[in-house]
Amino acid sequence: MIGHLAYASGSPCPTFVLDAARLPRDEEALLTHLAEARRYLVDAGGAHVLKIALVEPSTHPMFDLDYRFVQALPGAPDRFDLRGSCGHSILSAVVAASRSGMLPRLVPGARIRVQVLNNGDGVVCEVDRVERDGAGFTVTFVQASPVPFGDLLPAGRPRTTLEADGEQVDVSLVNSANAYAFVDARALGVPDQAALFAAGDELLGRLESIRGAAADRLGWPRGGAFPKIAAVLPCEDGGIATRAVTVPRWHPSIALTGVVCLGTAVRIPGTVPWSIARENGSDTGLIDIATPGGRTAVTAVTTVPGSPEDEGALLWATVARKHVTFQGSFVLAPLSHLQFEEVAQCLALSGAA
Repeated sequence: MIGHLAYASGSPCPTFVLDAARLPRDEEALLTHLAEARRYLVDAGGAHVLKIALVEPSTHPMFDLDYRFVQALPGAPDRFDLRGSCGHSILSAVVAASRSGMLPRLVPGARIRVQVLNNGDGVVCEVDRVERDGAGFTVTFVQASPVPFGDLLPAGRPRTTLEADGEQVDVSLVNSANAYAFVDARALGVPDQAALFAAGDELLGRLESIRGAAADRLGWPRGGAFPKIAAVLPCEDGGIATRAVTVPRWHPSIALTGVVCLGTAVRIPGTVPWSIARENGSDTGLIDIATPGGRTAVTAVTTVPGSPEDEGALLWATVARKHVTFQGSFVLAPLSHLQFEEVAQCLALSGAA
């Protein structure tokens, strides 16, 4: 079987892309094969690769590619979380699928429509430019129909008080592209953007503790990767400053799905990001986001609340200027027997076997 590696700028690690059609459909058997693949990667020096994308041409007439994200967890090669998605890995998967012949060659202006099997998202990856070793994209997370704000709040309200390490902390639990817990960094004693970006293990530990309490609130395992968490506060020059956590450390910037979720949260009245954005007038139009790894921006398009019963709804969210570098392909030795399965089936049908 052939494996592919691609890296989306801003991601904490490359994505390992595999052809889902050549892997078992049964989840237990699938995870057994993925554990073998991870052991092979670890032995080859790839222990840092914790993102896996399983892709194949979609049978759905509205999509080009079916995508399933698998988050590998530190500690052992057979630990995985299948609950969420990853926008950076979606882009990496599109580039790898094109290089492998699963998709047509990428050209500027092309739109690849991806169906995310983990959560039902539809993602449109529009190619802005193509280079020898990569491509640039504008990415839009599109809803099949308007999603009421209430459906994006898994705790049922814009803010939830959690208890973590003996202290009460207000967070906003929002689920758009991925589930996130957003907390005002100032409530944790972080006064400004500079202090947030310079913070070390103490703040990281507090955020991990709050994330664990959020997982408890949602009935999810503490040892998994979801919900994710980010601390936010107003930027000094407008917009929102954010520091996010990934598995198992600080995120170098913020996940693409985190940008989408944060942009959506700014539109939902009463959430922590909504309040922070209103402090410096950045709650309308393009939302500028500053991270330790640079700046990005998101446009979240919503309906306007019309009455107490019509709270507003999400239509789509767009993030521009994303870049992917293709790092190469290789034979995945432990799963090499899967590469020729289709050939054997064809020979058997032809009577040549």
